[in-house]
Amino acid sequence: MPKLRIRDFDIYYEVIGEGEPLLFLHGLACSSASWETQVSMFSEHYQVITFDLRGHGQSSKLPGPYSIEMFVADSVELIKSLGLGPAHVVGHSLGGMIGLQLCIDEPEMVKSLVMANSYFEGHLRTFNDGFESLKQIILVGSRGMQKERQALSRQLLSKQGRQQLRQAAIQGLAINNKRVYISTFWTLLGWSAMDGLSTIKCPMLVIASDQDLVPVSVKEKYLSKIPRAEFVVIANSGHSVPAEQAEKFNAVLMEFLSKHSRMAMTF
Repeated sequence: MPKLRIRDFDIYYEVIGEGEPLLFLHGLACSSASWETQVSMFSEHYQVITFDLRGHGQSSKLPGPYSIEMFVADSVELIKSLGLGPAHVVGHSLGGMIGLQLCIDEPEMVKSLVMANSYFEGHLRTFNDGFESLKQIILVGSRGMQKERQALSRQLLSKQGRQQLRQAAIQGLAINNKRVYISTFWTLLGWSAMDGLSTIKCPMLVIASDQDLVPVSVKEKYLSKIPRAEFVVIANSGHSVPAEQAEKFNAVLMEFLSKHSRMAMTF
């Protein structure tokens, strides 16, 4: 199992395939294993890089605190250490937020960016937002990750996808722990990329699900601030769209990447 030592901790990673580098960034309380369907397909055309974020999966479980900036720094260190940059970057949920900040802070490292059911800021704008976020943190602390996994699987999957994927989602979340979840969730509440959106120059695709936790309209309103952003909605899907609607997701992703790779490809 390949691991890279970064400062005082180990990052678990995998590199599969040949071609232009394609970096996948997973979501909160998940791991690189959540990209299994994408890796098998895209490694036929790209050099696919997946890794477990610090505190997740098989990477070191540090006490924290965690931050988007730390995740970005880890991603840059991994890409540079492997000599694989710049890369196309695909992020789901938290991974999309990391990819977005990476694109703003280290634009030379990113060829293109894809955000799937992700967000542009985590600021608390209303009392209700603050209450709901605080409630989420308290619930994890009180009921623990086992019950939280079951609750999250209900929230993250559409009705259509729940039966076949809920158990897989629960098992995937089982590798993570309460302390990491709370620390990472808390730091997201104070994060925003709004000031940097207009500086993004690379091609960008925002993928949304019609049954995601955050409405399509909320994500769509940010697009006018990004010069080269495209927007696609995948129907009958919840938050975990890369797994739940893998075929549709992969088709959308492949079409976007093929337009922005060195050579147009026919599939």
